[in-house]
Amino acid sequence: MALAPLPDYPWDAMAPFAETARRHPDGVVDLSIGSPVDETPAIVRRALAEATDAHAYPATIGTADVRAAVVEWFARRRNVRGLATDQVIPSIGSKEFVAFLAYMLGLGDGDVVVHPVNAYPTYAVGAAMSGATALARDDPASWPTNTRLVWLNSPGNPDGRVLDVADLRARVDRARELGAVIVGDECYAELGWDGRWETEPVPSILDDRVTGGDTHGVIAIYSLSKQSNMAGYRAAFAAGCRSTIARLTTVRKHAGLMVPAPLQHAMAVALRDDVHVKRQRELYRRRRSVLRPALEAAGFRIEGSEAGLYLWATEGLGAWRSIGRLAELGILAGPGPFYGESSGDHVRLSLTATDERIDAAVDRLAALV
Repeated sequence: MALAPLPDYPWDAMAPFAETARRHPDGVVDLSIGSPVDETPAIVRRALAEATDAHAYPATIGTADVRAAVVEWFARRRNVRGLATDQVIPSIGSKEFVAFLAYMLGLGDGDVVVHPVNAYPTYAVGAAMSGATALARDDPASWPTNTRLVWLNSPGNPDGRVLDVADLRARVDRARELGAVIVGDECYAELGWDGRWETEPVPSILDDRVTGGDTHGVIAIYSLSKQSNMAGYRAAFAAGCRSTIARLTTVRKHAGLMVPAPLQHAMAVALRDDVHVKRQRELYRRRRSVLRPALEAAGFRIEGSEAGLYLWATEGLGAWRSIGRLAELGILAGPGPFYGESSGDHVRLSLTATDERIDAAVDRLAALV
């Protein structure tokens, strides 16, 4: 089957707004993408240096050490017990996994891939790459009978919505009724902010309370980009359903999709160290604590955003008008329409800027009051 036509890369539409923002006399404050700006922890960089003698091909399934570290991490941080190392596979970042999963599962014409209404665009792109149909539906009762893959994203990008145990269980139950694989994209799970998520861990789709201890048909993916500032390492992994992981391993072996051995060692070290994760969380907490009230004072309403790396905001003017107004202040945000047809009035602002740039944004937003 030929590769289905893909949409234009949406961020190209931001070029004129970026040009406007860069003309600000104090420089641009770029809150649009969400690429980490803080240093990769020293413990991770040392681990990478230790492992540079990598003369042999790495195993597609991953080293025993990195798979053990993932299993330990799920038990310690995500309330997921009973995973075995053959239920884990590392990936070259999470985006390639999202983009190619429908293809690797053999989906095609007539199959439906469900994703959230407000969603990371790559879920739909992955469906198009396989020839399947993408469908934005949050209500599991509305998922059609030809659904073969379901994407959940909790905490959500862009809206910061969290699915609790009951929400996740209802979705897993429905996917099993349909015979679909269901995947939880959980890369913001360490960043809970409001209400119960300030003190209570964001639940995983693999939580025993969700699956009843049976992970068949259920997968979680996670990235170290956010929690450990390892976006440039392309370090991620998937875990869960044994038969699905086995199929993906076979496909990836044939395709040569292997995470470099030094990176696998760095991943294992990062997953076993909670100190740097807590430190990074506090940096984001501080930035959020000043940016959110500044946006609200400037007339924006923050919706969702109870967890994750973004503030999902609207001033009721239409997304592109808000993007233009912010660009005149030298602030770049992400347009809501990039994340779904229902997001025409919203913008997404990332917390991934230095303290100095966040403070500059706060000062500039005062001009809108």
